[in-house]
Amino acid sequence: MHILHVIQRYYPYVGGSEGYFQELSEQFVQDGHQVTVLTTDAWDLDHFWASGRKTVPEREAVHNGVHIKRFPVHRAPGPPIVYPILRRLMVELGRFPGTTPLLNRLALITPRVPELRRYLATTTERFDLVHTTNITLDFTILPALRFAQRRGLPHLCTPFVHLGEPGNRQILRYYAQRHQLAILRQSKAVVVQTSLERDFLQGAKVPASQLRLVGCWVQPERLVGGDGARFRTEHNIDAPIVLCIGAAAYDKGTVHLIEAMRRLWRGGSSAKLVLISSNTLAHFEQHYASLPEEDRQRITLLRAASHRTKLDALAAANVFAMPSRTDSFGIVYLEAWMYDVPVIGARAGGVPAVVDDGVNGLLVRFGDVTELVRAIQRLLDDRELARGMGQAGHAKVLRELTFDQKYAAMRAVYEESVGGH
Repeated sequence: MHILHVIQRYYPYVGGSEGYFQELSEQFVQDGHQVTVLTTDAWDLDHFWASGRKTVPEREAVHNGVHIKRFPVHRAPGPPIVYPILRRLMVELGRFPGTTPLLNRLALITPRVPELRRYLATTTERFDLVHTTNITLDFTILPALRFAQRRGLPHLCTPFVHLGEPGNRQILRYYAQRHQLAILRQSKAVVVQTSLERDFLQGAKVPASQLRLVGCWVQPERLVGGDGARFRTEHNIDAPIVLCIGAAAYDKGTVHLIEAMRRLWRGGSSAKLVLISSNTLAHFEQHYASLPEEDRQRITLLRAASHRTKLDALAAANVFAMPSRTDSFGIVYLEAWMYDVPVIGARAGGVPAVVDDGVNGLLVRFGDVTELVRAIQRLLDDRELARGMGQAGHAKVLRELTFDQKYAAMRAVYEESVGGH
């Protein structure tokens, strides 16, 4: 097969969906298939709506056998506020039937990736399957879907729908707009991460026959070798560590985590907060800059940590906390479990289908700093409880969440889709 993967960011950026597609792409290459990845020049997520953010300059590359084509992002004139205003307008327009064609056009206004659209309109390369992702960033999915339809190719989509908090559509409405659901209904298969995401999409009239529950994974062999003592020495930490790995953003719960730690520090806790983030959004930067110097001294913020440093941090951590409302799964919880570290997540998104509350971690209400303080304190104080939860998570990963298990399921989806064509 010649597989076309279309994703908004890709290697060398490291993130959840990016790592998911990188590992898939490289394994298909190892299995003898050809894989081309179309992506943008964005490193920072903010680059899609704001100038001056980090980008990847290299336009074309081959990495571990995967051919990468990278296209520059163009934005509509005006300040960064244009993007959220346009997206909110689309949400409101989507309330009315018959607006799907208009929403499709608006989705391609900002950001724009005209060179990607031009490539798809003119390429003579032959592909067997197109797989897109991240439904809220639909500006690359729509051109890829149309390309697949013109060529008569199966189109797969892994939407990573962020369900948000139960009963609150503030996040979900940007992942389940009228035109986005239409994209999924037109796809040969829709790959979902949890039963929660599957049930929501089925209720939104995406046919059950198109939904494939696969889920995320880790490769245990790539997570060995972390040295906690080395991390503590290099960063001069001799206190308990509360660790968070991921984008530093309000919706990820980073701000609430900082505020919870500040309360613990005021109560006499000696714990240190370690944040590892290759992507810090502007509003987080503003919050971090506003902190008193004594609080910043208790936070170790690593903006560009190596894989080795990340493993060392996991080995050193006492608690892993990411109380996010924008995770359809949360691969980093699995990574923490591989080091027997208990995790704290939010009762939001797909996380409740991954973290078993009271068994391998604790769940809190998103944004509830008081509840988060209690959860962190409980795991720091009760070492036996924390160790048991971490070990339970470790066992769960090895039992059902390894790459070998999930890749076999994904390969079956590809083969079924191509075979059907």
